[in-house]
Amino acid sequence: MGIDLPVIWAIIIGFGLMMYVIMDGFDLGIGILLPFVRERDDRDTMVNTVAPVWDGNETWLVLGGAALLAAFPLAYSVILSALYPPIVLMLGALIWRGVAFEFRFKADEAHQPFWDKAFAWGSYVATISQGFALGAFIGGFKVTDGAYSGGGLDWVTPFSIFTGFGLVIAYALLGSTWLVMKTEGALQERMKLLAQPVTIAMLAIIVIVSLWTPWAHPVVAGRWFSFPNLVFFAPVPILVLLCTWAIVSTLRRDSHAAPFLLALFLLFLGYSGLAISLWPNIIPPSISIWDAAGPPQSMGFTLVGALVIIPFILGYTAWSYYVFRGKVRTGEGYH
Repeated sequence: MGIDLPVIWAIIIGFGLMMYVIMDGFDLGIGILLPFVRERDDRDTMVNTVAPVWDGNETWLVLGGAALLAAFPLAYSVILSALYPPIVLMLGALIWRGVAFEFRFKADEAHQPFWDKAFAWGSYVATISQGFALGAFIGGFKVTDGAYSGGGLDWVTPFSIFTGFGLVIAYALLGSTWLVMKTEGALQERMKLLAQPVTIAMLAIIVIVSLWTPWAHPVVAGRWFSFPNLVFFAPVPILVLLCTWAIVSTLRRDSHAAPFLLALFLLFLGYSGLAISLWPNIIPPSISIWDAAGPPQSMGFTLVGALVIIPFILGYTAWSYYVFRGKVRTGEGYH
């Protein structure tokens, strides 16, 4: 029995995107929350919690894009052609946000408010652009003779607008629970209070998306509500409810790491549900990973490099988080 290279590469890309959502999610979430905090010292503390790791978090986005080009060139060409505007907006916002991140520490007091707003706006635009892309991807693409044949604004739909808003809430949840874990005192208490309604809003978004997706896509509905899939999927909504209750409960107690870890698990449940709904199509609604796969020789050759590089990325990421573990206090930082 031979190695199924398309399946291996689909797992690698899925893992890379999941790591990006997890690791850059709370990073973007801090920028989303910044306008809700007015004190200069608290804003500095918020940004300092991610100062040592924020740029490394985006490694996974680069890995996902490069892996898609290497393993599934058809999917790369179709998806990028369909999503050029939101992807360009996202990249521009990430660059602008990175510039603002550095300049807000170095600017004089008169210009710091400008860079704070730039950091926040970069975070919002990048997140909403990702949400638009996600919604458009779930909705599917028109493909004719191996090329994208839809319109330039097909990515703008009511569903993609909603997923853009939903991703802002998701990243805000990650950001607020991250700050609960990394800060203390009045800022931590404020984040505990803020994270509770954000958690409830996240649950509402998951419910709406879970109802909207099968209603709009009969293929997904058939997959969800047929046997034996219905039996396998039944624990997921129960786990979502339990996880939401656990996040709110731990936020009301003197918990630090638990809300963030539970928020990660909640997002993982949503991500796994998305993967199950679309599998094995890499270009929804009908082009599978095997149809979009590149030549086996190129997939095998690049797989060797990926299996060498990914452990190094995981290693230095884990080490950086270990070195900069613990609370970040007012007046302290890594810049």
